[in-house]
Amino acid sequence: MMLAGKSVVITGAGSGIGAALARRAALVGSRVCVSDLDGEKARSVASEVGGIAVQCDVRDENAVQELVKEATRAHGQVDIFVSNAGLGGGEPDHAASASDDVWMLNWEVHVMAHVYASRALLPGMIARGSGHLINVASAAGLLNQIGDAAYSATKHAAVSFAESLAISHGSEGIEVSVVCPQYVATPLLRLSDADAQFRSSLLTADDVALSIIAGVEAGQFLILPHPVVQEYAIQRAKDHERWIKGMQSLRGKAVEILGRASPETLYKLV
Repeated sequence: MMLAGKSVVITGAGSGIGAALARRAALVGSRVCVSDLDGEKARSVASEVGGIAVQCDVRDENAVQELVKEATRAHGQVDIFVSNAGLGGGEPDHAASASDDVWMLNWEVHVMAHVYASRALLPGMIARGSGHLINVASAAGLLNQIGDAAYSATKHAAVSFAESLAISHGSEGIEVSVVCPQYVATPLLRLSDADAQFRSSLLTADDVALSIIAGVEAGQFLILPHPVVQEYAIQRAKDHERWIKGMQSLRGKAVEILGRASPETLYKLV
């Protein structure tokens, strides 16, 4: 689906990948609805791109329904919905050490938010035979994120749900994409564009936004801003035992060199 002239809603768009995508979508002629939990950030980006801002907590299904209604009132039917809101914080100790609240927060933001958006949009999209749902997951959804089991598990679920959407509704004119970047210099990792300047493994948010637009316009399901992720996924599928051993080795290297296996610093080793 081409973005020019389309109504696009992006969650988590007050900063990072979401904000970069809002800017790029506006540049190619989209009518953009910028949504974020932080209303002030959403309004700032919306003002910059000539769009509208809607504060929304994607954990709340009623709030997601209202987001869709406000975007529809302002820009007409929602053509493209980007479920981009996300979080990550690592874990305090062993792989099961994060609290139940942290696990539930990851589940609500990384999985149920996608479900809520789909519930709000699919009936209308199916009726008219068009629409594009974009779920921003992570390379952790195809591989794993060392040091954050809750993040990895829920991103795997996000990829699976996107597959279900594509399988069930592709014949009804609904396009689906799932975005699986590896390391991106965003506030989530407490990194800036300057950090990405000399590391090929670290992309800027704008790099990812450009990949998303290219992938959507090419009709891709799996969008990989880091193409090497596909090679890793193939290696994992071919020999899971070997892949586990390799990941154990990477974790050990991180602890030895960096002091701990932290999601914020692992990009230095890949």
